[in-house]
Amino acid sequence: MRRAAIVTLLVCTGVLVGWCSSQAILHQPASPRPIAERGPLLPEEQVFINRFKEARPSVVYITSIAYRQDWFSLDVQAVPTGTGTGFLWDDQGHVVTNYHVIEQAQELAVTLSDHSTHKAEVVGLAPEKDLAVLRLLTRPAQLRPIPLGTSSDLQVGQRVLAIGNPFGLDQTLTTGVVSALGREIQSATRRRISGVIQTDAAINPGNSGGPLLDTSGRLIGVNTAIQSTSGSSAGIGFAVPVDTVNRVVPQLISRGRTARPDPGFDPLPESYRSYFNAPEGVIVLQVRDGGAADRAGLQGIARSGNRYVLGDVILSVNGKATPDHDRFLDALEAEPMGGTVQLEIFRRGRKLRIPLKLVPS
Repeated sequence: MRRAAIVTLLVCTGVLVGWCSSQAILHQPASPRPIAERGPLLPEEQVFINRFKEARPSVVYITSIAYRQDWFSLDVQAVPTGTGTGFLWDDQGHVVTNYHVIEQAQELAVTLSDHSTHKAEVVGLAPEKDLAVLRLLTRPAQLRPIPLGTSSDLQVGQRVLAIGNPFGLDQTLTTGVVSALGREIQSATRRRISGVIQTDAAINPGNSGGPLLDTSGRLIGVNTAIQSTSGSSAGIGFAVPVDTVNRVVPQLISRGRTARPDPGFDPLPESYRSYFNAPEGVIVLQVRDGGAADRAGLQGIARSGNRYVLGDVILSVNGKATPDHDRFLDALEAEPMGGTVQLEIFRRGRKLRIPLKLVPS
């Protein structure tokens, strides 16, 4: 009996010693693992890094502020109503962004890449293109405008970079390709924006108004919208092409609005097109006295007893088909103000050519 107790004690002691030893091993500090040597960056990676570093000083963060009265205290407070991105257009402190970014703002704050914040004022608006120009009220000594490219020679599959402040985060880079060209999206005025660039570079809330760059670091578009059921990027983003931006922005800086040609007539609404057996084009409803259309000799719809008689249908402008009024206006706006365009019209079964002089609205 005594021998058995001694054996049991020895066994238990051995177990206890073994348990204590294992616990001591578990609590020993682990040595850091050796760091593997990093290989060289891929050429494409180095391009993206360089372009981001180069573009950062040109990209800004925009906060829209509105004033609200407290329901209980009746105190008026400044309340942030939205955020977005923009970029420096020139060294005079002009900033380009989307119209919808600053649409509801009563006051604007622009944060530069050095994290300094400056008040800004609206210089000009082009809601039909979803573009706006701001000006910094206090201009820093060093401002780096973003280099401009062109969108006329873009190709599907071309690599692009988007910089913005998604969800209020600091400057963020996303990359992708040009997914499609010549897309159309609807602006705040419900007029279509044509020639839009589609990209799969992730564009999320807060990216609006930011630059879309090519791999040379040049501006090729202004990120403006996404197509998504959740409100986050679904791989379908859109950007206003830089050729449109470069035409509109100087007008906004000099005049506060775009110089749009006034054709001098009212078009027939599309909902009434089925009343007439007319070819595809813009149906002239009414010609305004003394306007460009009147001087060109265009004819609107006339009334004969209880019937309406079709007047002119505009088929094209300088050879570009105009199946609807938006495309007709796009064709006019692509031409220099004060110049003359050639309209192809359909009148009483015949096609005619009529010159139309472009005058500002």
